[in-house]
Amino acid sequence: MISQELILLPVDNNRLSNFCGQLDSHLRQIETRLQVEIANRGNQFKVSGIESSVTAACLLMQLLFANTENEQLSAELIHLAMQEASIADLLATSTIASDATEQPPITIKTKFGLIKGRGVNQQDYLKKIVSHDINFGVGPAGTGKTYLAVACAIEALQTEQVRKIILVRPAVEAGEKLGFLPGDMAQKVDPYLRPLYDALYEMLGFDRVEKMLEKGIIEVAPLAFMRGRTLSDAFIILDEAQNTTTEQIKMFLTRLGFGSTAVITGDITQIDLPSEKMSGLRHVLTVLKEVEGISFTFFNTKDVVRHPLVQRIVSAYENYEQHLNKP
Repeated sequence: MISQELILLPVDNNRLSNFCGQLDSHLRQIETRLQVEIANRGNQFKVSGIESSVTAACLLMQLLFANTENEQLSAELIHLAMQEASIADLLATSTIASDATEQPPITIKTKFGLIKGRGVNQQDYLKKIVSHDINFGVGPAGTGKTYLAVACAIEALQTEQVRKIILVRPAVEAGEKLGFLPGDMAQKVDPYLRPLYDALYEMLGFDRVEKMLEKGIIEVAPLAFMRGRTLSDAFIILDEAQNTTTEQIKMFLTRLGFGSTAVITGDITQIDLPSEKMSGLRHVLTVLKEVEGISFTFFNTKDVVRHPLVQRIVSAYENYEQHLNKP
């Protein structure tokens, strides 16, 4: 056990109140996650615990206090800051990476603020999307695979790198039979694309997204109707790719035209295909792993940026399945 003194400057009561949270709730959150004890008097803090945890806590506290100049801290923001700082990696290795200061992470400007990768994997994912024409993001729910892909699509559209965004998703129910869906083709597929729409609305606003849909700048393309098309000057997102068949994903990947970028996202632990069908995503990860020009990013539970309980739920399922598969 060691203790480290930390003084946060400048002395500003409003910023300190923002930093500590109501009844020191933010400090308690840091203590719980990093297994340290934090005592404070004004802007002077004493952090106690094992060396790696104390080092990580002090770095995180300095980062969060700097953010109080422009942001109102919340439990969610503190959780995301821990992800961004890769706290789990710091604790595991007891080392501090300095690459973040040497190579600033990619940031994407939207109508409602800046978006950047939280943690090493998300930052690497963004860099790969910028530099590759075909990208795979594979991992559990809540790791930002789809959200960051939509952010990159908006950035490419706003900077005129592409002329349109195409959203694609296989229409496979998650273990349910929904029956007949009324409306035209776009309306039938809309329920399956709701996560993509939610991300677009959050980044661009409802009215602007609706206008882009009307003008065809954002297109909803059912996967089953993609055959025969060549998609040029477009940013294409295939979401929930674990529910494609091997034939469907091959067909999709061969639609790519000049000037286009494709991002394929999915979670191979949540396949809703009939048991006799091979997941196209699972298959393609083996087939294309050596193909030059294609990027793969594999997320895991430490990359989950939703409610902290989501991270624990994903870990619990992984542990349970590993136990079942043991000989």
